[in-house]
Amino acid sequence: MKIAFTMAAERGGTDLLLATVAQKLSSQGLRLAGTVQVNTERGDTCEARPCDMDVLLLPDGPRIRISQSLGMHSKGCRLDPTALESAVGYAEVALAAGADCLLVNKFGRHEAEGRGFRNLIAEALAQGIPVLVGLNALNEAAFAAFTDGMAVALDPSEEAVMQWVLEAARQ
Repeated sequence: MKIAFTMAAERGGTDLLLATVAQKLSSQGLRLAGTVQVNTERGDTCEARPCDMDVLLLPDGPRIRISQSLGMHSKGCRLDPTALESAVGYAEVALAAGADCLLVNKFGRHEAEGRGFRNLIAEALAQGIPVLVGLNALNEAAFAAFTDGMAVALDPSEEAVMQWVLEAARQ
């Protein structure tokens, strides 16, 4: 099973890392499927999390807003589940067209609960396609259970992630 994950400590760090890695892998000719997250700071707003969350579908778009505004003082999850499932659908088409690697911006709550990108990750692994996932500590236990502890932990550095993907794609 060729699956790896990375977690950066700083807010948005994993998103930036995976977006940079995806760009570099594409420029080296790798066919990518999946998503990278692009956060847009909103400035001084009433919401507790001042950014809009979009995913860029690999290899070349579209860009889908996966966050929703819940209003002032809201503390609930801002993920738009319909938009996430739309992104999954686009990624399924890209994977079916042929890919050297599946990138998933985050194994999040939806994946932990059996939805989101979970089935697509399993499909890529069944086809022998390497999978790279962004992860946060909240979902680490669910991800370890999903992968039966067989996922490779990568340092949150361009070099480590690039090396793993390139080696996994060659095999």
